Amino acid sequence: MERTLSESNVRLYMSMSLDGFIAGPDDGPKSPMGTGGERLHSWLEEERGVGTRPTDPVNAQVFDEMMSTGAVICGRHTFENAGGFDGDHHDGVPIFVLTRSVPDEPAPGHARYVSDVAAAVRDAKAAAGDRDVMLHGASATQALLKAGLLDQMELHLVPVLLGGGRRLFDGVPAEFELVRALRPAADEDPDHQVLHLTYRRR
Repeated sequence: MERTLSESNVRLYMSMSLDGFIAGPDDGPKSPMGTGGERLHSWLEEERGVGTRPTDPVNAQVFDEMMSTGAVICGRHTFENAGGFDGDHHDGVPIFVLTRSVPDEPAPGHARYVSDVAAAVRDAKAAAGDRDVMLHGASATQALLKAGLLDQMELHLVPVLLGGGRRLFDGVPAEFELVRALRPAADEDPDHQVLHLTYRRR
């Protein structure tokens, strides 16, 4: 059965270290993942580079789910570190960039700046139609958590301790339930190991 607009979910997709970091120390435009943070995206690389479809069936399934989303919400820090996704995160879907102050210059490509969290979620869901909305970034995640507007989380847990950097969660209480856990084949390259955990907010 096709979902109605109100059933569209905002889903966080985020690779995270065992100690809760989504980027290493000193992340910025010249080093988007910070010191050592590139390891968090190694499950996507598989010899071909980040952004290409992985060859492992489980990782490929998760990648396909991410790419099937109909809109993207992210924070300005994430957006700028990623070079504005060159104006197109995937398939020309609209990108809503949360920021405390809207710049004079418009965002590139399919992106636009939004300063109101509720408006960003409303507009992203409207744009996504019957598809889910992808959420990126620590500050955006915390903003949606505080507003009670984050429906689900897909955490890609990578078996590494970064020891410092940018945390995903910081001082925002919430309760979730685990609804799915996926992992690649047991004989997969250790550099590509990851546990995909899907949570739904209670």
